[in-house]
Amino acid sequence: MNDQTKKPNKSYTSEFKESAVKLANETDQPVSQTARELGVNVNTLHTWISKYSKPVKTVANRSDEHIYDEVKRLKKELAKVIQERDLLKRPQRTLQGKLCEVRMDRSG
Repeated sequence: MNDQTKKPNKSYTSEFKESAVKLANETDQPVSQTARELGVNVNTLHTWISKYSKPVKTVANRSDEHIYDEVKRLKKELAKVIQERDLLKRPQRTLQGKLCEVRMDRSG
């Protein structure tokens, strides 16, 4: 195709693009038909749909009860980890309650 037969690029407002996407998403007709009716290239309309459509949530819907159970479990696990950490921070003591000291014998 040479430059003389090439169609000039049309510039569309963002409002027009969003309206076209809304129309394409809300009607039962094929996107190609919507594009024809609007005078837009079908590939252009598909591009707008992917750009302007609201993202579909992929996170599985969980019931509130399931979420509360998970929070309860995590709080319990956190408390256990904090307790273990605090035990490791304490100085180690012998059975008599005195600090255990290790000395190396350098004689010999």
